[in-house]
Amino acid sequence: MLEFRIVEIFESLQGEGYNTGMPAIFIRLAGCNLNCCWCDTNFRQYTRFTLDQLLDKVKQYKSKNIIITGGEPTLVKDLSKLLLPLKQAGYFIAIESNGLGKVDALIDYIALSPKFCYQSRYQKIVQSIANEVKIVAENHPDFISFCQYIEQNIQAKRYYLSPCERNGEFNMHDTIILLGQINQNRIENKWLLNIQTHKFANIE
Repeated sequence: MLEFRIVEIFESLQGEGYNTGMPAIFIRLAGCNLNCCWCDTNFRQYTRFTLDQLLDKVKQYKSKNIIITGGEPTLVKDLSKLLLPLKQAGYFIAIESNGLGKVDALIDYIALSPKFCYQSRYQKIVQSIANEVKIVAENHPDFISFCQYIEQNIQAKRYYLSPCERNGEFNMHDTIILLGQINQNRIENKWLLNIQTHKFANIE
């Protein structure tokens, strides 16, 4: 029987990126191929849902937007078997991925978050097209060149730098400095600041 490992399913507002404020049903899948020190998700604890149970759960909510997140959702080999009935039911489907796996063609909106601390893993770009790219800012001599490399190899409409949160504190000052450096001498195609507004607005 087909089952999905689900960390949580809930309805809320998108708190970051271009779709900030968009009502959505979040489907958080278990498992990840990275282990970022600032990760705020326990992707190793999960409940098993059959496909029918998962679809019934989604139908309990009002929103017609879905955000597939994790963990790392591209690791789920049968993800298309979930996406297809959701698409047939008229849902708009976005995904949040670290960019190390190929995103299913049924996804409507792709948000990639390459991780500088695993920069060696991005020497081969698998998903070269996205709607937005978000990179967590780190104060390191090679960080700007990593961002430039990602920009050159992943075609996206928007690129963002996100402050890193550790123990409730954000490296906002460093992020703003890095943003100025990466945008130096640019008039267009500038990187933007991405804030996790849900953490300031006390939204789940």
